[in-house]
Amino acid sequence: MLDTDVLDVLIVGGGPAGLVAAIAARRKGFRVMVADPCPPPHDKACGEGLMPVALAVADRLGIEFPEGVGFPLRGIHFIGPRDSVAANFPEGVGLAIRRTALHALLADQAARSGVELFWDSAASAYDGDSVEVGGRRIRSRWIVGADGGASSIRRWAGLDKFRCDKTRFGFRRHYAIQPWTSHVEIHWGDGCQFYITPVSRQEVGVALLSLDSHLRVQDALPRFPDLARKLAKAEATSRERGGCSSARRLERVTQGRVALVGDASGSVDAITGDGITMAFQQAEALAEALAADDLNLYQAEHRRISFRPAYMGDLLLILDRYPRLRARALRALASRPALFADLLALHTGSHKSAINFESAFNFARIAAALSWRLVAA
Repeated sequence: MLDTDVLDVLIVGGGPAGLVAAIAARRKGFRVMVADPCPPPHDKACGEGLMPVALAVADRLGIEFPEGVGFPLRGIHFIGPRDSVAANFPEGVGLAIRRTALHALLADQAARSGVELFWDSAASAYDGDSVEVGGRRIRSRWIVGADGGASSIRRWAGLDKFRCDKTRFGFRRHYAIQPWTSHVEIHWGDGCQFYITPVSRQEVGVALLSLDSHLRVQDALPRFPDLARKLAKAEATSRERGGCSSARRLERVTQGRVALVGDASGSVDAITGDGITMAFQQAEALAEALAADDLNLYQAEHRRISFRPAYMGDLLLILDRYPRLRARALRALASRPALFADLLALHTGSHKSAINFESAFNFARIAAALSWRLVAA
């Protein structure tokens, strides 16, 4: 492409968020380029689970997951030292898939949809009219920052104003073992949690979340005897990867012709498992706003998409912070599994109803029921 060419949409960042945004924009008929300094697949320490709502978005965007890829997820299971409770997703089934497999799949489908992929090319400057990518000036009607938590596009566009809650640290490894569950398991302990995701029929992902940047998977496993026994003879199939997990809430995600998606547009704590799912939802909403030539629509929809995961993230971090409250909450939920199912339904509900009377009423109803159970526990 020549420097004088004008794109419809230039997406800086070719991770899953950027690629889904590119596919969504192509379905609206736009000419789209994705630029990234590293060719796929990229690996990253994450939970590697797609919620049912993400699969629904993928289906609307024509993104296909070949049969046998990943592992079907049917729900969430909270496990404490004494009590546990599980529930299925209320609508549909999710999918766990290795980050590298997801990235390669999305890159292939983006290329087949007509997205121009510009790998080995870093964005080095933005002047309000064009972006310098790989030493060339590229002009575009719209510029999308999908370049992660340390987004350069966000900084250059003046969108780097945010509130960041306390940062936690995540470390993830994979183990060769047949999954023992079709649920994502969250094992609660004092000061840390293990997040177990079956990513194939012969492999599970084990992610550790804590406030301790020095705590590693093998060091923390002895605190969880049942889990340690399950993994005792399993061989590690990936090296341990680490990363930061922060709840970052931006004042705005659009400015002029610039919009942000994925981690560049903010994040919730990894314990929610919503990162990739939110990126899929944001990509679809952004394409709709681009087609309407109005980024204010995306700003409003982004806020709706983020509301529920952010709220649930705050709730889960309270349980992390207060062990006695967590023990009482797990006991209360275990005594009434239907209440946990209601919370999961609220967590995974359609983002279109994230802020409305019905959601507020449902949350108030569930909160009142849980509060009564906590008193009685």
